Order: sequence, then C-alpha cells, then structure tokens
Amino acid sequence: MADSNFQLRAYCFLDRMQPQYGAFVGTVTQGDLPVEGMASLYVEMAPGNEVFRVVDIAVKATEVKPGAQIVEREFGMFEIHSHSQAAVIEAGRMVLARLGLAESDRIKPQVASFQMITNVDPYQAQLLNRFTKGSMLVAGETLLVLECAPAAYINLAANEAEKRANIKLIHVASVGRFGRMWMSGSEAEILTAKTAAINALEALDGRPMK
Repeated sequence: MADSNFQLRAYCFLDRMQPQYGAFVGTVTQGDLPVEGMASLYVEMAPGNEVFRVVDIAVKATEVKPGAQIVEREFGMFEIHSHSQAAVIEAGRMVLARLGLAESDRIKPQVASFQMITNVDPYQAQLLNRFTKGSMLVAGETLLVLECAPAAYINLAANEAEKRANIKLIHVASVGRFGRMWMSGSEAEILTAKTAAINALEALDGRPMK
C-alpha cells in the first residue's frame, strides 16, 4: 500500500491511439514503441521515485509493454500499452489494488489555459516548427494551444481531439507541472478539436487539485 506521502496525480486511459497521436508518441518515447490502435495508460505520481516500483507492478501483471518511465524534478510518470484493452485495464487495476487506491483517488484534470490563433504568421510558424517532432505548422492555419494539469492528462486531450476533428498534431508535452499540446487546421476544425479535448478532460472524476 502507498505511504501517506504518496499522491496519485493522474490515471489516464486511452482506449485507442489515433494515427497522428500514436506516430508522435513513437518519436519521443524511450521504451517500447506503440502503434496506432493500441490502448494505453498514463499514470503520474509523487514522489517521483515511486514510479519504479509501480512500473514493476504493471508490467508483471499482464503482457503490457512500458513505453515511458520518467522521473523529473517533482513527479514520476509512466506509460504502458498493448493491442489488448483488457490487458491495459487489468494492469492498471492491479496497480491500484497494490497501492490501495481507486481511480477516483486521482486528481481531477483542470484546463489551465487555451488559445486559438487564427491565420498564423509565417515567422511564428517557423519558430514553433523548430521545437516539434510532429506535423509542420503552416502559415495561415489556425493554431490551438491547450494546457492542463496534471500534465499526463494532455495525452487524453490530444487523442480525443484527433478522434473528433480533422487536424494536424504539432506537439504534445506531458511531463512537468503542466501538459501542453499544439494542433493546427481550419478554424472550424480547431473549434471542434478544442471542444473535444476540454470535454474529455472535464468528464473525468477525481479529487480537486490543491
């Protein structure tokens, strides 16, 4: 069971990785490479070093593979994936059982900020393109910048937005105090993507962030 200092910050299940999202994760992950169509689970916790024993529980529970195991200044985060949704769900269930926790013990995600920039200037597009491993932002498109906390939930926001809208995934950053994503497309599609992302985050239960 987790000690009194343990904090389950995020517990985030993705039922089916979308094509662009799955491809992007493959460019940044240091572990087993996921592909489109896989189910995935992101778990964020504090203290960060707790991630090592929690990953051990997850990968020994079922045939899931670890894609990420990260400890940064404040938090730890890991990701596991499989073609079997049932395997990912069971691995997550085993983690929660061993920790003596439920999904509802996670922190409920909060949208920290969002911006829509229409008719992106070519110079700003070039600046942003220097920092991404996703699609290229093209001048004249509409850009969505969305930020949430805890950071790991941005993966759900990005994946659900891609399900609902015809967009280009520019960048996703899911480590640290805030998670951030950049998407581009037509103004109408970006509005749809923004709504889908925010609805996905607001639909999750959990305890309020302090």
